[in-house]
Amino acid sequence: MGAVYHHQETWAEGARLLVKDRAGAIEAHDVASESEATQRAHAVRAMLGWIGTPFRDCGFVKGPNGAVDCAMSLVGTYREAGLIGDFDPRPYPSRWFQHREEERFLDCLAQLGAHETDAARPGDILVWRFGRTYAHGAVMINAREVCHAYAAAGQVTVSAIDEPLLAFIGWRGGHVPRPVKYFTLWGR
Repeated sequence: MGAVYHHQETWAEGARLLVKDRAGAIEAHDVASESEATQRAHAVRAMLGWIGTPFRDCGFVKGPNGAVDCAMSLVGTYREAGLIGDFDPRPYPSRWFQHREEERFLDCLAQLGAHETDAARPGDILVWRFGRTYAHGAVMINAREVCHAYAAAGQVTVSAIDEPLLAFIGWRGGHVPRPVKYFTLWGR
C-alpha cells in the first residue's frame, strides 16, 4: 500500500469549517450553520478513514484487508457521518460508463439526496466524466485535494484535484479538460 496521508485537522467553529492541510495552511469555509460545519468536518474525517483500503469494484469493506470502489466509499463516508441512512446501489455494472450513456452514478447521488452545486467545499462530492458518463466520485478534502477509491492507485488515496488523470482527457495527441460536476448534501 501507499504512504499514509497525514491530514492535519478539520474542525468547525460556529458556522465556519476550518481545514488545516499537510503544509499547515488553514482554509476557512463559511457555511449555513454550525451543524453543517460540524457535519462537513465529520464527512472529511470519515472519508480519510478509508485511506489504504484496496480498490475493487462493488467492494464495501473498510481497511487494509477490505476493498471498496468510489461509489461505495461515498456511501460509507456519508453513512458514517450520519448524513444518509442505509443505502446500497449494488449490484451495478462496473464498466457501465464505457458502453452506455445513462447517468447511473448521478442517479445514485440524487437518491442519496445530493444536488448539483456551482462550487464545492470540503465534504462535497466531485464527479468526473470517464468514458461516456460521469462515473468517478471523490470527497473534497480541501481546495486542492480530494480523497477517493482510485483504480489507478489501487486503493483509497488523496489526490490533487488538478492531477493529470483527473483534470484531463487524452484526445488526438493532446489533452482537453475532463468534465467535472460538484454535488452537495447540504443546502436543500
